Amino acid sequence: MDRVLLAAPRGFCAGVEMAIKALAWLVRSFPPPVYCYHEIVHNRLVVDRFERLGVVFVDDVAEVPAGRPLMLSAHGSAPEVVAEARQRGGYVVDAVCPLVTKVHHEVRVRAGKGFRVVYVGHEGHDEAVGTMAVAPGAISLVSEPADVDLLDETDAPVAVLAQTTLSHRDWTDVADAAKARFGDVWMAGRSDLCFATTNRQSALAEIAAACDAVVVIGSANSSNTMALAKVAAESGCERVLRVNAAAELPDNLSGTVGVTAGASAPEELVEAVIARLAPAGGTTEVTITDEDEYFPPPRELRDLLDAMETAVHASLAVPAAARVRATDRSTAASDVLATLAATAV
Repeated sequence: MDRVLLAAPRGFCAGVEMAIKALAWLVRSFPPPVYCYHEIVHNRLVVDRFERLGVVFVDDVAEVPAGRPLMLSAHGSAPEVVAEARQRGGYVVDAVCPLVTKVHHEVRVRAGKGFRVVYVGHEGHDEAVGTMAVAPGAISLVSEPADVDLLDETDAPVAVLAQTTLSHRDWTDVADAAKARFGDVWMAGRSDLCFATTNRQSALAEIAAACDAVVVIGSANSSNTMALAKVAAESGCERVLRVNAAAELPDNLSGTVGVTAGASAPEELVEAVIARLAPAGGTTEVTITDEDEYFPPPRELRDLLDAMETAVHASLAVPAAARVRATDRSTAASDVLATLAATAV
């Protein structure tokens, strides 16, 4: 093949960075097993790596033995799940992405004000399940414009909210259908769509039309990954491949190949794909914007780290003026994963 066009931004978003580093801290702070409600992020490599270190992923918090440490995934959990997790007596860290928390808050507020909430999302996706549970009696799930026509008539005002990982096209089409059906609907002043998801889609759209094929790296159960594949096709690329890893690439790719990765896919998978493609003309990175968003560790974890840091300084008799705080922001989740890989061997 001739060359690779590499989309940027790609790969880990701020929410995934936060969640992976948070679970890594739990693994280091407690003896196994450590539990996690649902996959911490939708990527098999990430999940497998944590499983080798003794993390047990469950789909029901009732499976977690009383008193064991538990992390709730980045996709957000139903309120009753959070409550039950805390009642089990173990150390609980809620690693929900702040952008998902924002949508939960919007649902709660609109429902409390008597709105009928139309939620645009994918049925069965962890994020959608958690959001729908915030106000189950006041919310309806739709996935495409035709679903809007099937909704019951209502005299209540209507609010339209979204799963954060939708493609911009999917969101716009359904939002327009809701406006046509219900008229003056309420929508958040700041888009519910994740900025990182939007950036990755825009970066891919920038290169897709110039590519003979596009490779999207990420898992099939990752909503934002599947949205990237859809964006590539809609942007004019006739051959779009979604792969979990380099081993799944076909041998007959030629010409110019675009490469991107979903927000849950580690950069090491991107590097392996490019190495497998081995473009004769090299790789050109096409950057549309720089991301510097940072989400700090969940509150519960910050409290734990502060206590551990104080204990270490005290045990070493480090003077207060000489104490240096750990800098989570400067540590990349990709580096954490590499360290975990070495630990698991």
